[in-house]
Amino acid sequence: MNARERILGRLRSAAPSAADVSIDELDRRIDAHYAGHYAMQPQSMQQRIEALQTALTAAHADVWCADIASWPAQLAARLAADGVRRLLLDTATPEGAALAAALPPDVDARTYAQPIERWKAELFDTIDAGFTVARSGIASTGTLILAPDAGTPRTVSLAPPLHVALVHAHTLHADLHAAARAERWRDGMPTNLVLVSGPSKTSDIQQTLAYGAHGPRKVWVVIVTGAADADPDADKTTNEGAAR
Repeated sequence: MNARERILGRLRSAAPSAADVSIDELDRRIDAHYAGHYAMQPQSMQQRIEALQTALTAAHADVWCADIASWPAQLAARLAADGVRRLLLDTATPEGAALAAALPPDVDARTYAQPIERWKAELFDTIDAGFTVARSGIASTGTLILAPDAGTPRTVSLAPPLHVALVHAHTLHADLHAAARAERWRDGMPTNLVLVSGPSKTSDIQQTLAYGAHGPRKVWVVIVTGAADADPDADKTTNEGAAR
């Protein structure tokens, strides 16, 4: 039994009347519920962009939109103006390479090319910002979905005081259910996903809200629009999660 089946087994034990409901039937009911929700509240891509931006801004993230041609120069200029001198990024990705090429000479692009044990002090003491490319985003909650890998491990979004994330507008989903359906998570979840909804914050000490205790103090999000972002569902009553 996998984890999902074990959890459902415990729920069935607590509610015997539902014991004869199959997993496929539960999936069907859940999908039907959300399909009705999407039909009543259609969202175009522009609406998803605006919802993501509103939610992230409310969580104290700095969010702006840029087209696919201009975002590297815009971001490079903002990084330099903010005093960033060492930026951690993966130049093996198209976005990382584009940003590295746009950086001014006084901003040093660093890659995660060695185990953390070999440069932990340098990473935590000298890296000013980390750049990641989100796998997708959840508009309703203002959440970015990151899929860490060898070139961009979790540390890139957690250790530097500034986390800069890029998300392509065409990857935005209405909610978590739509993301799971559209990306077919049930067919094979990644070993690790990081969900980011703003800078790190805590109220553990005297119930005083503080930023940066367990992660970055600041989060910037660039929502990239472009030719690939044409919205096929702009005039329909469903989004991609409901249509699947």
